[in-house]
Amino acid sequence: MVPEGFVRLGAAAALAATLALGFAAQAAADPVVGSSNVATADPTVPRPPGQPCVVTLFTNVAFDDFNARPYSYAPPTSCTGAWSKVVLEADFSVTAGRQYDRTATLWLGGVNLYFGTTQEPSASVSPAWHVERDLTDYAALLRNAGQGQAIIGNLVNDTYTGVIHGTARLLFYPASARARAADVPGAVYPLGSDPVGSTATLNTSTDKLARTLTLPTNVERAYLDVFTQSQSGDEFWYTCVPDAYASETNECGGGNFREAEISIDGQPAGVAPVYPWVYTGGIDPYLWRPTPGVQALNFMPYRVDLTPFAGQLSDGQPHEVAVQVAGANGYFAATGALLVYRDAHAKQVTGKITRNTLVGQAATPTIGSTLASASNGDISGDITTRIDRHFVIEGYANTSHGRITSTVTQNTGFDDTQTFTINSSTYRQQTAQRTWSDSTSQSRLGNFLTAERHEHFNYPFSLDYNQQLASDGSTNAASTVHQGYRQHDELRLLGLTVYGADVDNTVDTQDTLVFDASGNLSSHGGQQSAQSFAFRDTLGSCYRATLATQAGAVTSTNAGKGCPDGSNRVSWFAHPDGSPDSSLLPGR
Repeated sequence: MVPEGFVRLGAAAALAATLALGFAAQAAADPVVGSSNVATADPTVPRPPGQPCVVTLFTNVAFDDFNARPYSYAPPTSCTGAWSKVVLEADFSVTAGRQYDRTATLWLGGVNLYFGTTQEPSASVSPAWHVERDLTDYAALLRNAGQGQAIIGNLVNDTYTGVIHGTARLLFYPASARARAADVPGAVYPLGSDPVGSTATLNTSTDKLARTLTLPTNVERAYLDVFTQSQSGDEFWYTCVPDAYASETNECGGGNFREAEISIDGQPAGVAPVYPWVYTGGIDPYLWRPTPGVQALNFMPYRVDLTPFAGQLSDGQPHEVAVQVAGANGYFAATGALLVYRDAHAKQVTGKITRNTLVGQAATPTIGSTLASASNGDISGDITTRIDRHFVIEGYANTSHGRITSTVTQNTGFDDTQTFTINSSTYRQQTAQRTWSDSTSQSRLGNFLTAERHEHFNYPFSLDYNQQLASDGSTNAASTVHQGYRQHDELRLLGLTVYGADVDNTVDTQDTLVFDASGNLSSHGGQQSAQSFAFRDTLGSCYRATLATQAGAVTSTNAGKGCPDGSNRVSWFAHPDGSPDSSLLPGR
């Protein structure tokens, strides 16, 4: 018998040859030079050929209190066959005035469809923005009618006057000869107990988002999409210091290492790095007008490979799947969705975990300090936080294809330096931070390596906050921020690379706030920012876009520079936004 891997390689090669020819134009909303409206270089979700069926979730709903906005969902009656792609589109706006940034989430049957935050308005600008999310892997959820809700808690009164409005819809693209049906999970299970959907509050490292599930007895592969969003005292976790140094540096305590930890039945099952999102009111609101920080309006989930546990999850017994945040210090909002692929030709899959070196590896960073206090009370020096872990999780599953051994190998790390200069006229804190993860998922049929996926994430972040006290009692607070989101994916079948993709999204911004001697904000100046977004894959997709702003308005834009013929073009099946990609899953 020909090993299944050979069949898959042939199919993949033919698929690559076919789809490489079918590019869909990929254009983000074009920022207008001179505009003060929201402007980003982010790509939209590329679309397959053909007309979609559209299901509206809600239209022009006002969010002016803390109540959820419920809606009913039914699948499209005109697109009942297989889908090549499913895309969520949502449009939001907020009226001019004063308003905080707000967390925004959309749900269906307990599963998260969108997670992000809102743009802050100004007295003269009523910003509007558009977000999209590829929900193709959630097709099993969308096959059935259900109840959903939109949650954007918003205080509106005489002081905070901005009213948020939103519209959302789902677009279903029928499969065709030009756009194959997506190979999607057979079931999607939300973590958490809310049947419609909401986040869980994780105040400490021991708090957990968990659900006990009895899954089908033929689980072949499993993945967990995770969101962990910092809130309240944890909003600026990336600048916090260990409790021992919090008082003398006038900073938040609890340290600044955060990591999502996934467990199955209490056994460590994987980790997910936490992205240092900065919301549009964060640090200095003018930094993010009109260009918000990386993913601030539209978070990307992190997908954890739980396939080594497939045999264990198929035993017909209840299993707890849980998420915790190491270092949580009041608090993180978390949600997760378990995606399960089933063996269509087996009623019962058996197997077990054979190796798990993550067990016993505590998420405890090493702390160092050169902080020193002078006799006059001046403070200077560094606080460093380091952690670097390596682990292997391996398990087998007896399937209709034979015994499949799945191995996940991961290196994950966090490296941070907080540099302080504090004296009678200066409070300066410089943050230099990097979070990274390198993982490899392998699938073996017997002793034969059929597929492997390599995935790299790198989250560089730096902040220079420099506050100077003048002789008249006024204060200048200058902030400079650099954010990056870098991702590399590669799929190999039988040792040959059949697909690879790279995402690189960076935002650099600066501004200076001026406060009078009474502490009131009197002015700001020097605002400027730049965003650069680049995507490429091994089948010829290329997307590049840049923009620059100054004094709260767009000053320049460019799309396509650096791509062949100076124009963006992205295959319809690609994921230029960095969202999880089922086409890169081993064993597919």
